[in-house]
Amino acid sequence: MMIGNVAALRAEVKERQLKLQQEYERTGDACALLRGRSAGVDEVLCKLWTSLDFPATLALAAVGGYGRGELFPSSDIDLLILLPQEACPALQEKLETLIGHFWDIGLEIGHSVRTIQECLEEASNDITVQTALLEARLLTGNEKLFATFEKRLHGNLDPLLFFEAKKLEQQERYLRFNETPFSLEPNCKDSPGGQRDLQVIFWIAKAAGYGGTWHELHQSGILTHEGITLAESCEEFLRHLRIRLHLQAGRREDRLLFDYQNTLAERFGFVSTDARRASEQLMQVYYRNAKAVTLINTILLQNMGAALSPESEQVPQVLDEDFQSVGNLLDIRDEKLFERKPSAIFDSFLAMQESHELHGMTARTLRALWRASDRIGPEFRADPANQAAFIRLFTSPRGVVHEFRRMNQLDILGAYLPNFGRIVGQMQHDLFHVYTVDQHILQVMRNIRRFTMSEFAHEYPLCARVMSEFDQPWLLYIAALFHDIAKGRGGDHSELGTADARVFCEEHRLSTQDTELVVWLVRNHLVMSQVAQKEDLTDPEVISNFSRLVGDLRHLQALYLLTHADIRGTSPKVWNQWKGKLLADLFFQTQHYLEQKEAPAPHGIIAERQAEAMRLLRFFALSDTVHERLWKQLDMVYFLRHSAEEIAWHTRSLHYRIFNNQPVVRARLHQDGEGLQVMVYTQDQPDLFARIVGFFARAGYSIVDAKIHTTAHGYALDSFVVLDIEKRDNNREMVAYIEHELEHRLVHQTPPEAPSAGRLSRQVKHFPIKPEASIRGDERGTHFILSLIAADRPGLLYAVANILAEHHANLHTAKITTLGERAEDVFLISGGDLNESASRIRLETELMDQLKI
Repeated sequence: MMIGNVAALRAEVKERQLKLQQEYERTGDACALLRGRSAGVDEVLCKLWTSLDFPATLALAAVGGYGRGELFPSSDIDLLILLPQEACPALQEKLETLIGHFWDIGLEIGHSVRTIQECLEEASNDITVQTALLEARLLTGNEKLFATFEKRLHGNLDPLLFFEAKKLEQQERYLRFNETPFSLEPNCKDSPGGQRDLQVIFWIAKAAGYGGTWHELHQSGILTHEGITLAESCEEFLRHLRIRLHLQAGRREDRLLFDYQNTLAERFGFVSTDARRASEQLMQVYYRNAKAVTLINTILLQNMGAALSPESEQVPQVLDEDFQSVGNLLDIRDEKLFERKPSAIFDSFLAMQESHELHGMTARTLRALWRASDRIGPEFRADPANQAAFIRLFTSPRGVVHEFRRMNQLDILGAYLPNFGRIVGQMQHDLFHVYTVDQHILQVMRNIRRFTMSEFAHEYPLCARVMSEFDQPWLLYIAALFHDIAKGRGGDHSELGTADARVFCEEHRLSTQDTELVVWLVRNHLVMSQVAQKEDLTDPEVISNFSRLVGDLRHLQALYLLTHADIRGTSPKVWNQWKGKLLADLFFQTQHYLEQKEAPAPHGIIAERQAEAMRLLRFFALSDTVHERLWKQLDMVYFLRHSAEEIAWHTRSLHYRIFNNQPVVRARLHQDGEGLQVMVYTQDQPDLFARIVGFFARAGYSIVDAKIHTTAHGYALDSFVVLDIEKRDNNREMVAYIEHELEHRLVHQTPPEAPSAGRLSRQVKHFPIKPEASIRGDERGTHFILSLIAADRPGLLYAVANILAEHHANLHTAKITTLGERAEDVFLISGGDLNESASRIRLETELMDQLKI
């Protein structure tokens, strides 16, 4: 083929694509665009095939989505070149020329060259290949060869085995997406609830001979008439979404990334308001559509499975007047049960909880429940029998989370609790939640449920122990259900949720004591996390204030369990052992305080810790006077801020080097969590903090806790807890490196080394955090508390340390906290020119300039 002809075909492809796009923008006809692109590619490929004069014995076929005639703007074009026998060298050379021209004309081709036998062998070994070949469509070439291929392919196909294989494939695909459609950047093709869920239905239907359209599935008895409307609506929405996503990205992109969501929303006609962004409105529609798609997929796969394997059906076993079991599935005995008896709606979920044998619901039960959500109105909600049944769903010893998820899937939960219905599919842009609000709530309920289960005790040992001592775990499920129910309304969601929780508890006749606990938990569900991660847990006043808030052990236990479940339910990446330790420390110290009924005096705490540190030192055969030289140089604050074990470690490491001019660096695996603990002891020197944090950043570590102390004889005794940013799993090997390299830098007082600049996460780019810097004096006016909030990034702490050094500020303590992409750090500083108001303002301004992205 001449180069000019290839160039002409390339221009033809581009021109046709542009015309199709313009026509789509004018008419909004998604099917016309998909069919038009497919037809256009057909024409170009046939011209190319003809121009190369291939033997008449070959066939060129479209497979996969292209075979369906459904070609999205940037989708791959999958082709099968079918041979009667293996290609000779001359034909092989011609095929290579053809494939080269595919790329020359700008088509992203995925091709295979096979004989019929090779196709059958590949299909038998790979369900994905079998599925793609199932949709093969002849473009040009030998019709007889293609007909033989189709006949043999379908002849070798076992519909039941194909059905089982596609179900397994779907389960594996779901696992790749954490089994949820509700991540904040879903894949609209492959995520649960995406386009692939609808395609799976048609693949199985085609293999079984049930048809290739929704109307044909209805005629085969697989889909109800009303189901056609819902399925077609979901399919059309996903078509438009994926088309617009491809056009906007200018390439094959099926992930609804934050980068695209707002522009997509505007093209769908959504307009941002003061309360909600356009992207949030679009995504809520997407999540509700995804929920409907997963339900359609579940019901139709059940129907096709029953039709393909009727011999597996069992004789219905009557459970009561309303329900029966069919093959371990709950089935309604009357299709109009929920119409004539709406109270049976909750009874169906209770039946699932009460029977160990039931593994799901039949398709007709799911359909009936889906329709029954309209039956739940004010009269239904006010019925004491329905209220009592709803409470029993919380108190069941099994199946709580499964049934609440099922109720949410079927819109029953949102119908019964309208405030919950409003947060279904609602996004939350706080950088560490990765699920919609409703899914986060259900995830928190799941975590609480796991605290009650012995098989998870190894994963949550303290939570399991506390839960075993807690008298009414079901109250925690209610608190979890309401803790974020007011997200997105504006105002403080904790206070608004508190009002909702109180109304619910009173309407459902909970006791005064139980109502008070649930309401208190919803109001204070953020407090324990804030105290644990942002305040000094070695300060008796912090423990005293928190203890007064919780009041008694029952409230402490409940708040600890809810807080732990809440943090773990935000994102798999947010939780770490260090946060777990902070929560546990606060729990134990508060428990101790409540048991004593009053806070120990500071000198009592110090004496207690010193005695325990001495006991630990004796294990190392050290003398009873080993501590004296070091401890004389340390003040009360040191002993308040360090545990007895840390004090013993420092003393053991420094007892013979207390007046040595050489720096001492010691590192070890953290005793109570992940990461490393590092002690630095050296004569105080300019830029010391900047030098240390720069070193850790360049070594790939993030500081999550820092205790900065200056001894009476002018030495810095600093303790750090650091986590490996890259999770390299080599902490043990890094101990010697940190000790040697950091000590070397301190000995030679090398200038601070700026860490390499890292990339900001996309979340921070699209949902920036407003930086904050504030300096306030303490009650005595001798020290100042510097509080910083900013988007976390490599080098942030180093930049702050440099500015403090430039202002000659003395650093006494540092509380370093990273929450997802958000850094919240608190420093206690003094000296320099901080006593002057203008100087503090200048320092705040310089810090703000550094915090801005």
